Amino acid sequence: METFSISNLDLVIVLVYLAFIIWWGLKNGKSSDSQSYFLAGRSMPWWVVGLSLFAASISSTTLIGQSGDAYHTGIAVFNYNLTGIVVMVFFAVFLLPLYIKSGIFTIPEFLEKRFDRRSRYYFSAICIIGNIFLDAAGALYAAALIIKLILPDADLQLIIIVFAIIAASYTIPGGLSSAINAELIQAVILILGSILLTFYCFQQGGDYFYQLFASGDISVKLIRPLTDTATPWLGLIVGMPVLGIYFWANNQTLVQRVLSSKSVDEGRKGVLFTGFLTMLTLFIIAIPGVIARHLFPGLEKPDMVYPNMVLQLIPVGLLGIMLAALLSALTSTLSAILNSTSTLFTMDFYAQSNKNASSQKLVIIGKITSCVIIVAAALWAPQIGKFGSLLKYYQEMLSYIAPPVVAAFLLGVFNKRVNGNGAFAGLLSGLAIAVVMLFYKNEIFGDMHFLLIVPFLLVASALVIYLVSLRYVKP
Repeated sequence: METFSISNLDLVIVLVYLAFIIWWGLKNGKSSDSQSYFLAGRSMPWWVVGLSLFAASISSTTLIGQSGDAYHTGIAVFNYNLTGIVVMVFFAVFLLPLYIKSGIFTIPEFLEKRFDRRSRYYFSAICIIGNIFLDAAGALYAAALIIKLILPDADLQLIIIVFAIIAASYTIPGGLSSAINAELIQAVILILGSILLTFYCFQQGGDYFYQLFASGDISVKLIRPLTDTATPWLGLIVGMPVLGIYFWANNQTLVQRVLSSKSVDEGRKGVLFTGFLTMLTLFIIAIPGVIARHLFPGLEKPDMVYPNMVLQLIPVGLLGIMLAALLSALTSTLSAILNSTSTLFTMDFYAQSNKNASSQKLVIIGKITSCVIIVAAALWAPQIGKFGSLLKYYQEMLSYIAPPVVAAFLLGVFNKRVNGNGAFAGLLSGLAIAVVMLFYKNEIFGDMHFLLIVPFLLVASALVIYLVSLRYVKP
């Protein structure tokens, strides 16, 4: 693996940035009561919600995974974000008002209000497991990959532990306010840094991209044939929207930022602002990934594309800012996951079993939970290297987990007949199918693309929910 040296000036910039983020996060923390700690006092204006949502959504899987995927297969990976923008509009119009008006702390809590407690516990447990082993571990692993390029002899597990401590140092004491205020700074640095990288990328390899475009090369086409191994066109219609609804509308880490908004209107504007910023990812993530094929041919691991671009294209002084931007994406994701997962455990499990717990006691439990989560994620993170690419690991796992949950939410919102027994049966059957898929996917679906498998799982779960509901009394 190629290694790179980093100047003392750049190193100082990165260290000063990390120290500033920790100080800023702690300075703006609120932990006097559970409303302040877990939902930042429900007081955030739209632009704060939008920037925070964008910073939390641009995770390691986005920056490193999507640019790696673009390097490998072309700009079609942007379809995930394009579908996400359509989903955001759907979320802002239909689901967001229901979430905010119902006064919930967590997304599983919404399932209890609509169905019953069993659905809430099940979905909350799935979210907690996914947050630790998919999201938090993925963010830590991505951070470690970058540092390994600069310090090849450093121990992977040690780097992961250091990053875990950095994100935990301000998120655990200050709660969602700390995370959101840190994300504001991180979002700005991230956007400016990515624009900078795109500029240098085009400066050195822009001609290559224009040639690809002029020749109509498949790598610069968003719509691909049905046989395409990356994103077959049918998958954009039947698979991606389901994963998009799960990611943007059922995901505690992201929706928690919207729940912190002052009103439904501010929340809606915030989500639409995030949609606008997400459009930029075509130019700051996907296209540079394609140009990198020309600049760094033959990289054996696509996940190394973004770190290579940062370390080889950016001049001294600016490299420190760019590394700070990259680490921003990782620490903001991590702090978002930490806060949301501790909210899930505290509100969905602890507060339910101890109804008399004071607001301060809930905050203490939230802090202890965050410590346990970060330790578990740090221990699991080194295992992700065995899954090939980070994005593939993430998307494939998500395609098994998401459909039953999305089916329960959509039927819960748009169908009055489905009840708690149906929803719980649908969620459990979805889990059983997911376990079977992990071991026997090839026997059932052959080499069918995972995006084309998603609708089968969605319809199967929806049928179970509806048919079981018919057997029990109308809610």
